Amino acid sequence: MIEGRRILISNRQRKVAVDCGRLRKVADLALESLGFEDAELSVLLVSDRRIRQLNRQYLGRNRPTDVLAFSQWEGGGERVQPAWLGDVVISAETAEEQAAGAGVELNQELDLLLIHGVLHLIGYEHTGSDEEAVVMNRKQRQVLRLVWKRLPP
Repeated sequence: MIEGRRILISNRQRKVAVDCGRLRKVADLALESLGFEDAELSVLLVSDRRIRQLNRQYLGRNRPTDVLAFSQWEGGGERVQPAWLGDVVISAETAEEQAAGAGVELNQELDLLLIHGVLHLIGYEHTGSDEEAVVMNRKQRQVLRLVWKRLPP
C-alpha cells in the first residue's frame, strides 16, 4: 500500500464470511489504478436489514440493495479532508446471493461491488443516461481487469 492511501474496512455483519484483508488490497489496487495516490475511504460490510435502512433513509427506496456510496465530493462546500473520498457500504448477504445467481465466487462479486462503489465516490454515474452507464461500465471492467491481474479472485 502506498503511504498516502488509507482504507478502513469494517465488517458489521455476521452472516457471510468475508476476507476483509483481501478487500483492503482490492480497494488499494483500484485506487492506484485510478490515480488516487493519497486517497482515503471506508468500506462497511453490513446485513440486508442495515442496507435497507440506509437505502430508505438516504434514497427513499424501502428495499435492500447491493452497494451504496456516500461521496464526500458531492455538494458545493469546501471539503475539510480533500483526500477523503467517502464511504462504500456493501450488503454481504446480497453479494452472496448475487454471486450464487451469477455462478461466480463471492470474492468476485465483492470486488465488483467495491469497485462500483469507488467509481461512484469519484463521480461516475449510470442512472442519468445510457452514455453515462456505458462509460461507467467500461471503467469498471478496466479496473477489475487491472485488479484481478495482480490479485486473482
